[in-house]
Amino acid sequence: METIPYDKRSGKIWFNGKTVDWTKASVHVLNHGLHYASCVFEGERVYDGEIFKLEEHTDRLFYSAKRMGISIPYSKKELNEACKQIVNIQKVKNGYVRPVIWRGSEMMAISAQKNKINVAIATWEWGSYFDPKLKLEGIKLNISSWRRPSPNSVPWDTKAAGLYMICTLSKHEAESNGFTDSLMLDHQGNIAEATGANIFFINREKQIHTPIPDSFLDGITRRCVIDIAKSKNIEVVERKIKPEEMKDFIGCFLTGTAAEITPVSLIAENKFKVTDLIKDLSESYQALVRKKTAA
Repeated sequence: METIPYDKRSGKIWFNGKTVDWTKASVHVLNHGLHYASCVFEGERVYDGEIFKLEEHTDRLFYSAKRMGISIPYSKKELNEACKQIVNIQKVKNGYVRPVIWRGSEMMAISAQKNKINVAIATWEWGSYFDPKLKLEGIKLNISSWRRPSPNSVPWDTKAAGLYMICTLSKHEAESNGFTDSLMLDHQGNIAEATGANIFFINREKQIHTPIPDSFLDGITRRCVIDIAKSKNIEVVERKIKPEEMKDFIGCFLTGTAAEITPVSLIAENKFKVTDLIKDLSESYQALVRKKTAA
């Protein structure tokens, strides 16, 4: 299905403290964020006109910025209000919010001590990240040839733009070979995550196993789903998982703000079922996001 390019849409974007016309929310091509990836961002879901876990996302945005040496020229309260404001202006009922922070064009070299910090927030209506039919049947993943970097080589616990370069490469590789997404291993060869979502496995004892987030982002949705599972007295085991262990699991699913809860039917040659447990967790998650936003 053809969609309108993001730079050709209409409405308003919150840009450095003001709302500007969508098509005029532009920056110069010579900006540090573009050339050196000095940029952090968030992805937030809107349900029934309200942003789910807005404060947690803003907290993570500020943490990411601090780790990147970026001082945000607004308070958390100001950005929370700005996110709500732009959702109301755009009349988004069920969609996505993208706050993004980057260094500007004052210096164009590795050092960027004097560069202005820019902040923008855009929002738009957005349905399922994956095709709804695929979400019912389970998506298929290959195993990426790229690995998550070691934790002492990158700010791995941030949502920083540069960390997604290998995610794009991995997803493109997967799609070109008939897969929906790609499973990424960590620097030691353990299972890490998908290109933009955390991963969980279910064994025959109905335990949930998930990798320890020690070299990749500990997602807000990941933590939320773990809490839901524990509230149902389902055992959740966080541990190192080797790729060869996948043959012992019967179910698999991804979690993320965009992905929500998405079942997986295949990773390489390993097949999984969309189990009743996955369906139940997904229903509970949907009930939670609607209930929370209605409160």
